[in-house]
Amino acid sequence: MSISWRKDPIVEDFFGTPVADPYRWLEDPNSPDTQAFVKAQNERTFEYLRSLPTRDKFRDRLKELWNFPRMSAPRRAGERYVFERNDGLQNQAVLYVQDTLDSEPRVLLDPNALSEDGTVELSGRSFSKDGKWMAWSSSRSGSDRQEIRVRNVETGEDGPDLIRWCKFTNCAWTEDGKGFYYKRFPVPGTVAPEDENHFAQVYWHELGTPQEQDVLIYERPDEKEWGFDPLISDDGRYLLLYVTHGTDSRNRLYYRAIDPAQPGLPAAEAPFTEWLDDFDGAYTYIGNHGSVFYLHTTCQADRGRIIAIDLTNPDKSNWREVVPETEGVLDAVRMVHDHLVAVYLQDAHHEAKVWTLDGRLVDTVELPGIGSITELNGRNRDREAFLAFTSFLYPPTVLRYDVASQSTDVWFRPDVNFKTDDYVTKQVFYTSKDGTRVPMFITHRKDLKLDGSHPALLTGYGGFNISRTPAYAIPPLALLEQGGVYALANLRGGGEYGEAWHRAGMFENKQNVFDDFIAAGEWLVDNGYTSQRKLAITGGSNGGLLVAACMLQRPDLYGAVVCRVPVIDMLRYHLFTVGRYWTTEYGNAAENPEHFKFMIRYSPLHNVQEGASYPPVLIMTADTDDRVVPAHPYKFTATLQEKAASRDQVWLRVEENAGHGHGKPVSKSIEEEADVLAFLFDQLGE
Repeated sequence: MSISWRKDPIVEDFFGTPVADPYRWLEDPNSPDTQAFVKAQNERTFEYLRSLPTRDKFRDRLKELWNFPRMSAPRRAGERYVFERNDGLQNQAVLYVQDTLDSEPRVLLDPNALSEDGTVELSGRSFSKDGKWMAWSSSRSGSDRQEIRVRNVETGEDGPDLIRWCKFTNCAWTEDGKGFYYKRFPVPGTVAPEDENHFAQVYWHELGTPQEQDVLIYERPDEKEWGFDPLISDDGRYLLLYVTHGTDSRNRLYYRAIDPAQPGLPAAEAPFTEWLDDFDGAYTYIGNHGSVFYLHTTCQADRGRIIAIDLTNPDKSNWREVVPETEGVLDAVRMVHDHLVAVYLQDAHHEAKVWTLDGRLVDTVELPGIGSITELNGRNRDREAFLAFTSFLYPPTVLRYDVASQSTDVWFRPDVNFKTDDYVTKQVFYTSKDGTRVPMFITHRKDLKLDGSHPALLTGYGGFNISRTPAYAIPPLALLEQGGVYALANLRGGGEYGEAWHRAGMFENKQNVFDDFIAAGEWLVDNGYTSQRKLAITGGSNGGLLVAACMLQRPDLYGAVVCRVPVIDMLRYHLFTVGRYWTTEYGNAAENPEHFKFMIRYSPLHNVQEGASYPPVLIMTADTDDRVVPAHPYKFTATLQEKAASRDQVWLRVEENAGHGHGKPVSKSIEEEADVLAFLFDQLGE
């Protein structure tokens, strides 16, 4: 095919600076021109990928590596236990319930039965306190849109309830199990298209009634970008509202007492107390004893601490510090058996400690090694907590911790078809451009010779206060078996060292993230793990922005790039779906001239150089991604294929009936990752 596309004479003025946008027509996914573009790109890309001799071998090996049982950490639903399990190659994990830890589990909900191609995901579930009812949400083709239904846990049958127009919502059941609170957005067509992801509202739903009868509990039309997440306190006496602005980690926290006789009172009749309303930190409810609430907060503690506040005397001067800020970052806390089970990040891996409610350290939970706690479940009425643990060479394992006896046992650990003992993970620290010390995990064969001859895959994220910690990812295992090296850099912008680390990689500091990643690649080359020709980089979403920017800034450093569902157009990203939420992380170049100055300097779409030679790049997206819309990779592909001297090494892969990544069927993941591995080994060569 000819790698050239229609260019429109669109030029937009940004505070006196003209910026061309010739491929804006690709922002319309339904236009015939865009569909022709996608069809042509996919034909070219899949013809290339399917021709690679290693592709089928990688696909077959990935099927073997993926084929092992995986289980989530159990959580209690009334007196029962519920968990998800995937037997290996099932497209979606199945939800099970069992009466006791020793009884036989039974299927509560199988998402694989909801669609023929496995593209319907169980995206959320919430149980009434007695465990009789489950509100469950589903999403289709990777969309963020959710539909909520209610299932009888005993019979496994759904009632008439159907709730629509939801995204990122949870269901907060009242004590009596007669209904729940939830968040929703306006019905499409009732507001301007750009506002369909704004104006969040909280509703009360009474079990068995149509959604049209749901009662509006809270809204803030004067703050259309605020979000609300309802939560019921453990004793059932209070309705809490987490009030958020975009993706900012800071939040507000409101509450009101629940009238058991009238739980559906609107705010006008039962107003909320705007309790923690200064937007001065993150506040997360842990539990309460009557009017005394225990909270995990970053207020006056970048790395987190635990405080207690009495609602009858809530002034900040009366707050009680239960567990002070420590060197490690407080990542998660649960109140179990009147103890605080707390997970900490220490140099980007997890530790777990147990404190009393008066702040005495009583135990450190024994973990299998250096790794990550991906789940922590437990209730104060119980004596046990469940933790899911994993690492690069340690498959997801469920631990049961008995708080009363301070003992830990393995509840579930799978057998895997991979010789983990032949490999090793190490953590190193390297120096970034400005002298900052940055950690990085490296996994490889134990007998690896540091002679620069090995293919290496470097990944990272660096944004939104998200910490990248050790995890058992299947595709890198196939790379390791071929003598490769897998590296994860813990960049600024993440949460690995608290809020200060996060803020060092956002807004005008975003270049720090790219500098950290570039320095990681240089360290791997300088220390003999790989060479520039054999170093590949990969990242998705904000990580796709990362690798795109670094590819453009240091094209000489990489032998190949895999750029997944990337944020690319930093001047217009906020105009699409939930992009407006990210202005609290990136900035807004269209409305703030100072933001424009630093965003235009790294925006990948606007920094492709005419005639430049870039490393081979596989750009990946999905046609129904409604989080990072595919216009980003479409416009990036067209720009690279127009300007780059290496235009014939720019490949766009568009997955059909898939979204941003969550809920992707295993069958699609295997095909996709086989393509990626075949591409990498074709480009990195011998």
